[in-house]
Amino acid sequence: MRPKGRPPLTKEFLRYLTIEKGLSDNTICNYGKDLARLTHYAYQLNTSVQALHARDVRHFIAQLSRDGLAPATVRRIASSIRGFFDFLALDGHIDKLPTDDLETPPPTSYLPRSLTELEVHKLLATPDLTNTYGLRDRALLEIMYAAGLRASEVIALRLQNLDLHNGLVTCFGKGRKERTIPIGNSAINTLANYIATKRLPRPHNLHLFLHQEQPLTRQFLWTIIKQYATIANLKNVSPHTLRHSFATHLLEHGAETKHVQALLGHAHITTTAVYLHCSHAHVRKTYDRHHPRATAAGT
Repeated sequence: MRPKGRPPLTKEFLRYLTIEKGLSDNTICNYGKDLARLTHYAYQLNTSVQALHARDVRHFIAQLSRDGLAPATVRRIASSIRGFFDFLALDGHIDKLPTDDLETPPPTSYLPRSLTELEVHKLLATPDLTNTYGLRDRALLEIMYAAGLRASEVIALRLQNLDLHNGLVTCFGKGRKERTIPIGNSAINTLANYIATKRLPRPHNLHLFLHQEQPLTRQFLWTIIKQYATIANLKNVSPHTLRHSFATHLLEHGAETKHVQALLGHAHITTTAVYLHCSHAHVRKTYDRHHPRATAAGT
């Protein structure tokens, strides 16, 4: 029984994720939605979430699949529930984990969409550099491709995060983890041209990319990229496509996976390894194109 006046355990867990784990607001929101599903299920059983048994949790996960949720969504909800019950066990609210034998749909094979180097060039050449918005958008596209930034990372950039003299950009990724990434001359020059058009003096800590004096939103960033992709006659391009292209092109040009992992800010190298499939495909094409016996019939 929870002491009177104490917040629900789900809220305690979300607070723990916020304060102790430092997860982003978006991630916390997803956890909250997942646990709300579980709480409603427990309510239907006329019990509390901490009193759920292993068979209850298995039935709950199976019901999600029967309701038509995508396997990836079911896996995410199951992951949230595992984390929640681990927290309950850690705090002594339960003695036995009901998630030890929990099975979820297997992951599907996924290769991230990336652009070719020529397609990247076409996209970057699209903004009109004769106006302020065009300079801003070119700088946006350049730094996203040059540094492999996530959408949330690029819209959060401030002037103080740039060191154009040394060609470095500092961003804060998932869990507010800081990383510093080198950028090349093309991005440096484009950013310098854009910054020179901004009305100064400005406080040093203002957001780098603005629209009508307000920081960009994820939705507006997506709209900008979609607009230029349409002009360049490129399909299925999103902010993450530039990040995928950054990683794929580095690997295609011989970068080590562990270095790409550090540049992307991946906690585990297995997350980065998905790009190796794209790189291997590139190597195969290169081999077939250049090896004199690649297509010759055996004797």
